[in-house]
Amino acid sequence: MTRPRLLDALCGVAAGAVTLGAAELLAALWTQWLGSVGTPSPLLAVGGAFVDRTPPWLKDWAVATFGTADKLALGVGMALALALVCALLGLLAARRRGPGLSLFVLVGMVGGAAVLSRPGAAPLDVVPTLVGVLAGTWVLSWLLATGGPSPRDTASSPAGPDGLSRRGLLTSAGALTALGVLGVVAGQALSGVARGARAAARAITLPVPTRKVSVPAGAASDVAGHSPYLTPNAEFYRIDTALRVPRVDPAEWRLRVTGLVEREIEISWEDLLAEEHVEALVTLTCVSNEVGGDLVGNARWQGWPVRELLARAGVRPEADMVLSRSVDAWTAGTPLEVLTDDRDALIAVAMNGEPLPPEHGFPARLVVPGLYGYVSATKWVTELKVTRFDADEGYWTPRGWSALGPVKTASRIDVPRPGAALGAGEVVVAGVAWAQHRGVSAVEVQVDGGPWSRAELLEEPSVDAWRLWRWTWPDAAPGEHVLRVRATDATGAQQVEQPAPPAPDGATGWHQVRVSVS
Repeated sequence: MTRPRLLDALCGVAAGAVTLGAAELLAALWTQWLGSVGTPSPLLAVGGAFVDRTPPWLKDWAVATFGTADKLALGVGMALALALVCALLGLLAARRRGPGLSLFVLVGMVGGAAVLSRPGAAPLDVVPTLVGVLAGTWVLSWLLATGGPSPRDTASSPAGPDGLSRRGLLTSAGALTALGVLGVVAGQALSGVARGARAAARAITLPVPTRKVSVPAGAASDVAGHSPYLTPNAEFYRIDTALRVPRVDPAEWRLRVTGLVEREIEISWEDLLAEEHVEALVTLTCVSNEVGGDLVGNARWQGWPVRELLARAGVRPEADMVLSRSVDAWTAGTPLEVLTDDRDALIAVAMNGEPLPPEHGFPARLVVPGLYGYVSATKWVTELKVTRFDADEGYWTPRGWSALGPVKTASRIDVPRPGAALGAGEVVVAGVAWAQHRGVSAVEVQVDGGPWSRAELLEEPSVDAWRLWRWTWPDAAPGEHVLRVRATDATGAQQVEQPAPPAPDGATGWHQVRVSVS
């Protein structure tokens, strides 16, 4: 009795699942036992290699489409693509066993090559992938050999005993697939942010800052649906290239200052906590934020001013840029002047009164007012290389993004939401505006292309943070309406009206929402 082709495809999927399950589980143990600083996980290595080669338009599309779920979307896409490839390999191996198994091994070695290409990789990091490929190849060969002849078998195909019925083969392949998926899940869980890292963060006693900041009551709003002045840590947007949050032991963490300095410096976690810290209200914005988007958040940060560390190292006069490096080798090129002027550029250790969450850079990160995050907000920072723009580039610059990345003046309508159904009469319109390190001097609202009306600006505790605003629409009439908003910064420059996409240096345009009044 011949075997249906669908079962051949399922054999390939089962072999692929076993390959990944074994590799991911062993990679997690590999990292725990050997303390590898590379990426032994083939899934993360392939995903990281893909992200590294992502052009600006694709990154822009992914963030606009999936937002902070972009990594989940990448994972689902990789899983579907891998399942399809393995199914095709199962069909090929059923027809021509030798070439099919060889191609299966070759595809597995692509994962091995990705592992070896990651920053900090050691030759032994490829061992989990090799073991997984061997296990998957054996599973594919065994399933095809014991599942009876395929309709594509030829006289030259290796004959195997009809040891499994169709139902038995289906059960075996399904069970192996489930076992492989379980291995992937277990490996990811073991390699995730360790509970010990979170416990270490909770156990930290933060130094008392020499300058504390507070949020006056007049800066916050009581309008339902209006953004809070301080964005809760759990709700703060996260956009970065780390497919898995790095696990950093603060006891082993070091920050080095290198490059064009009179003396290179290395400080430990204890050294950093011993310095005089300050607090600052700073709004961070992702360059991928669309007009009206939510990839922006405001927090009370605590840390040591970067300018003091750079002054201690003695910056040489020819330098004009600092290349900051993350523990996972991601880099950002920041103009030297914004790290040495009077703004609150910090080596931050706390966020809204708590140690940094691992997702936001624990144990230390950079916070720089006035620049988009891709050129300034390095998480899990481990090095500040003082250099020049003509000698070094940050991660995103060679991929088509602007080298400087100053934040553009922007505003957003929070209330009412797009498509809201409103009652006639008075309607409260509210939102936020930001122009980091310049401040917001005016916000105006327009209804249906009519005259612009000045909104009420709530208090502004810091020009480095966003400003909440509200306006009362006095006579909303029944029908469909369009509300638009624009802001003016403290220099008198008005928000750009002309729409432009985020790439290469930030989106422009006036945010608008359509509402229905009855």
